[in-house]
Formats: sequence, structure tokens, C-alpha cells
Amino acid sequence: MDRSLVIKSTTGFDIPEKTNQAMTVAVAAITAGVETSVWLTGDSVFLAVPGHAGQIALEHAMDMADLVEIVLEGGTLTACTQCVARRGLTQADLFEGVRIAGAPVFVEETLRAGAQALVY
Repeated sequence: MDRSLVIKSTTGFDIPEKTNQAMTVAVAAITAGVETSVWLTGDSVFLAVPGHAGQIALEHAMDMADLVEIVLEGGTLTACTQCVARRGLTQADLFEGVRIAGAPVFVEETLRAGAQALVY
């Protein structure tokens, strides 16, 4: 059975440590060769906007912009449809490679055999 990890980040600049934990776990999974999907919801959708991730800086933590880049290169990065719309963002505002999708796709991913979901 193939294993996959689906991570939902529900915070952004308001709780930077929690946001960093979600992205750090995603990068650890990608580095270990695990199929990894990161979902950005709420204010975490701003991580998908160029120039925003670098504004989150935590002592003893990898740079948030670097974490986002690794997820984009080795996993799937998804921004919540409603969350993007509520913030006046469009696909053109996001990094190339970020998809916009809603709850049905999230549910589909989490129900796959071998999938583990984590919410931060």
C-alpha cells in the first residue's frame, strides 16, 4: 500500500509557529519520499502568494519561503477555493503550480487508501 500525507494549514501570520510546523512536517515527508499534499486554508492561503511567505520568520526554523518552494517542487500545494475568493485573490496572484480546489477534492484525497491527514 502506498502511503500519502495530506496536511491542512489553517493559520497564517496570526499563528506563525503553527503555520511553520505544518510546512516543516510537509517538507520532512517530501524529503522522506512520501507523496505529500498541503492544503492552505484561511489566512494560510497567503503563503501561496509570492512575497508573503518570507514575512513569517521564526527563530530556529527554516525560512518559510524555502519551505513553500520545496512543497511546490516536491508535493502538491492547494489553496482553498472559498478562502482565496474571500481574500480577493485569483489564480494569477498565486505561485505557478498552486492549484485552487475545494472541500470535495480535499475529502477525495483524504479518503484514498493509505492516506493520513493532519490538520494544523
